[in-house]
Formats: sequence, C-alpha cells, structure tokens
Amino acid sequence: MRFRIAASAFAAAALLLGTAVHADQLDDIKKKGQLVVGVLGTDEPATFIDPKTREIIGYEVDLVNAIAKKIGVKPVLKQIAVAARIPELQQGHVDLVAAGLTHNKEREAQIDFSLTTFVTGQKAIVKKDSGITGVPQLSGKKVLTIRGGTQEPNIKKAVPGAEVVTFDTSQQAFQALQQGKGVGYVDDEAALLNSYAKLGPQKAQYVVLPQNLSTEALAIGIRKGETGLKAVVDETLRELEKSGEAEKIFFKWYGPKTKSGFDKRSFKIETDKIDS
Repeated sequence: MRFRIAASAFAAAALLLGTAVHADQLDDIKKKGQLVVGVLGTDEPATFIDPKTREIIGYEVDLVNAIAKKIGVKPVLKQIAVAARIPELQQGHVDLVAAGLTHNKEREAQIDFSLTTFVTGQKAIVKKDSGITGVPQLSGKKVLTIRGGTQEPNIKKAVPGAEVVTFDTSQQAFQALQQGKGVGYVDDEAALLNSYAKLGPQKAQYVVLPQNLSTEALAIGIRKGETGLKAVVDETLRELEKSGEAEKIFFKWYGPKTKSGFDKRSFKIETDKIDS
C-alpha cells in the first residue's frame, strides 16, 4: 500500500512538473530571444525565396514577423518539407509552423491552431488539349500534387477514380504536368494561380478548372497545450485585423497587381473554429 501511495505521489509530482515545463514555451522563446518558425519557402506567395536577396518572404512571413515583434524577439525562419510540418512542431524543432497548414479536425488531435489566417479552395489545372472541362473527368487519369498535404486525400475524395502522383514540392509537381507526366495538377488556388501566371505565353495551353475540389482554412500551427503562446499569436492576429494591416498584407501578396490577382478578400482573421 505504501508503495502504491508513493508511486501515485511520484506520478502526480512528475505530471505536475511536466505540465510546468510544458507550459514554459513562451517563456523559453523570450529567454532565447528568438521565435523559430517552420516555413515551406517554396509556396509563393505565402513563403518563398526572394531571388534577389535569397531571403524567405511572403504573406505568412509578414504575419509571423508581427508575432515575433509582439513577443519582443527575433523571427528565425526554418525551411521544412510539407510532410515534416507537424512532426517538426511536435518534436520541438520549431516553435510555430506557418507553412500553408490546413486546419482540420483530424489535425486538432495532434496540434493546436491559431485563428484562421487564410481561406482558399483547392483547384486543378489541366492542359487545354486534354479536353477536360470539369473535375469529375479526372477519374482514371494521373493527377499530380504535393506530398504530405491535404491535396492528395481531397483529390481521392472528390475523384475516387483518379491516380494520384505526389512530389516533394509544388514546383516539381507543376513541372511534371508541363512534362506530360500527368493530366492535371492540384494545389491551393492562390498558389496554383501563381504558378499559372508564370507560364507566360504558354498560359494559352492550359486551363484552370472552375470547380473547387475542397475549401481549406489555413492557420499557424502551435504545439498542443501551449495556451500562453496561442494567446499571444491570436492577439497579434486580431490586432492586425482590427487595424486593417491584415488586409493590407493580403493585398500586398495576393491583390490585383500580383500573379494571384485577387480583387477581394473573402475572409477575416477572427476565429479558430472550423466546419466539421
């Protein structure tokens, strides 16, 4: 009995200590003087490498820079792969993930999310001479996309008969489409339109299908249970929205004068709730 009581007391103390340590992430960030953020660096215009400065810039970079400023530390961007986003966060290699991360119910069991920072639809682009005019016609065809994101399961859900071929980066997948290794390429609308714009005169050979395969709520990933860090992240995002700065940042990267060419913002940064 004494052993059981002692063991229980030890377990309770360990749990309490573990909770205290776990809750110190925000303090640790302040102590080390830097906020390490996992980004893709290959997802223009969200996070990509400026060809002139070789620095990572973009929409999500501007948001995390504001968060780092709010905390009072230096932002440090760490380039990670799509499939490594959640593991890198869980293992403590990064403090946050700002890498085109879709917030869904399945991932809520693994990590926490900030307020939704972007809402986008996933679309497909095909070669015009393929004769494909709608998403259902991709059934039985090779469809190319990024490995480790929500694109692959969304394609399989929308077009069960499609053969999905994945690549490490969006650039590789889109290049494979141009090389004829598949009939269609699927990505988030903003990123897809950016790739489409880069085709220049060759744009006439391709068409973006009008239907969405899915609608995605993107957010910043936060380690599970880090309530202090989530609070400051969300507070920063709310302040950006309230001041109008969030809309300015959106149009800077996605507006009419950009390759994405959006003339309006269809969302506000205001909630971390998503549809089931």
